[in-house]
Amino acid sequence: MDPDRALVERALSGDESAFKQLFTRHRDDASRVVYRMLGPSPEVEDVVQDVFLHVYRSLHTFRGDSRFSTWLYRLAVNVTRMHLRKRKSRPRFADVDVPETPSEDQRVLDPGEEVDQRMRIRALYDVLDTLTEKKREVLVLHDFDGVAAKEIAETLDIPVLTVRTRLFYARKELYVAMRSHPALKSIAESLALKASAEDEP
Repeated sequence: MDPDRALVERALSGDESAFKQLFTRHRDDASRVVYRMLGPSPEVEDVVQDVFLHVYRSLHTFRGDSRFSTWLYRLAVNVTRMHLRKRKSRPRFADVDVPETPSEDQRVLDPGEEVDQRMRIRALYDVLDTLTEKKREVLVLHDFDGVAAKEIAETLDIPVLTVRTRLFYARKELYVAMRSHPALKSIAESLALKASAEDEP
């Protein structure tokens, strides 16, 4: 049973408070998806707002074939995908890093550590930009956001085998690119060792 079903039905009937509850319940999840795919950027919040604007406009298309959270996840991926395409098509004058807000149990870094971390994150997303859109999506969803291959397949509407194949080649290309980057070389080596323990497609 979808825990959001009653709220969705109320929202579809015009209940604004129900939609606000859906927003409150799923905003953090949507923000995480957008951040993981987009990287540190001042545009993250704008994209999240765009996601929920699309939810509001498209809720009538939700048929209930899957959980609402899965449908929202798919929509968040699609909206972020469109934003990435637009970003690549326009000149980039400056990037302002926006670090993730630390959780309560996360150690606060000293200024030097924070600068190093932000540099590595920026470098990582620069490398991710070299991957194809399809490979990047699967890699980010699986390795960064911890989404299971089966759920990714449902979200992207592709076979699980395709997910695993894209993930395998995305990792392979990413590790090669990371090894040539001074800030990411040691990370690439540790990730490659971990990935080698998993089955190839």
